[in-house]
Amino acid sequence: MNKTISDIAQMAGVAKSTVSRFLNGGSVSEDTRQKIERIIKEYNYVPNTFAQSLKAKKTSIIGTVVPRLDSYATSQTLIGIDEELRGLQYQMLIANTSQDMQREIDAIYDFARQKVSGIILLAAEITDAHLKAIEDIQLPVLLVGQQHELLHSLIHNDEQAGYLMGKYVVEQGHRDIVYMGVSEKDQAVGIHRKQGFKRAIEECSDCTVRYYETSFKMSEAVLTAAEILQENRPSLIVAATDNIAMGVMKTASFQKVRIPQQMSVAGFGGYDITEMIHPTLTTVKYHYLQAGKLAASHISKLVKGESVSQYTVMDVELIPRESVDKI
Repeated sequence: MNKTISDIAQMAGVAKSTVSRFLNGGSVSEDTRQKIERIIKEYNYVPNTFAQSLKAKKTSIIGTVVPRLDSYATSQTLIGIDEELRGLQYQMLIANTSQDMQREIDAIYDFARQKVSGIILLAAEITDAHLKAIEDIQLPVLLVGQQHELLHSLIHNDEQAGYLMGKYVVEQGHRDIVYMGVSEKDQAVGIHRKQGFKRAIEECSDCTVRYYETSFKMSEAVLTAAEILQENRPSLIVAATDNIAMGVMKTASFQKVRIPQQMSVAGFGGYDITEMIHPTLTTVKYHYLQAGKLAASHISKLVKGESVSQYTVMDVELIPRESVDKI
């Protein structure tokens, strides 16, 4: 059975407060220190940081609210957050909401009840309910992946990503294009990414673009792509994410459409797997790991009352690969 602070105190013949003071770096006598250290080593005692934090006025825990865990972007961002927080002597708690907005709101209140020091929020949409919850809890909150005028926000440059992709495919000679986007409830992917793409297309006098909406799920992208190819096969499909692009490639494979010889495909994200599939996927790379590390650094500063920029924008990078042919 795991030992508690009470057990350690009883075996050392000291008060619980003395053991707690020792664990928190406080001053104890040399004799007491040696006794406590010997018992801790003998029983492999590990302090319950979470329980200690609940009793403390200021905790060493950061809550992170994520919409889904089965996402490359989310997992890479979480790895970055965790790595940086550990170095800053914080621990991370994760609340997965499975893209349920009410669960996002509940998670914000739950984290406040657990006395976290701050919250990193990865949300597709910020509603009045989100803002009320954030106001109610009176804790530092950092929004990652989206931007809101009332919140400290760390975003990827989605508008620029869309523009880079649009400009590239036009330069490759593509004029009959399909853009497979997502719901505009997601401002970053659904609106800004598409706006950047449209801006590049407007600079081309003879381009025809058809816009479709699908979901982030590859399985639904497969079905949407099948409908598109049934109507009229374009020279290129630009997908709003790499996952959607891979759904398009799967449909093309089913229908014996060769990529890029008969149709080109491109995406956004820069997932590791896009370098391994055949043909390799043309994409715009997002630096999720670095964004996670920067988010952890920012929330740490906000917790300490230090100044942080209201908006931080991460750069993106176009990666031309085999899946887009030059016409």
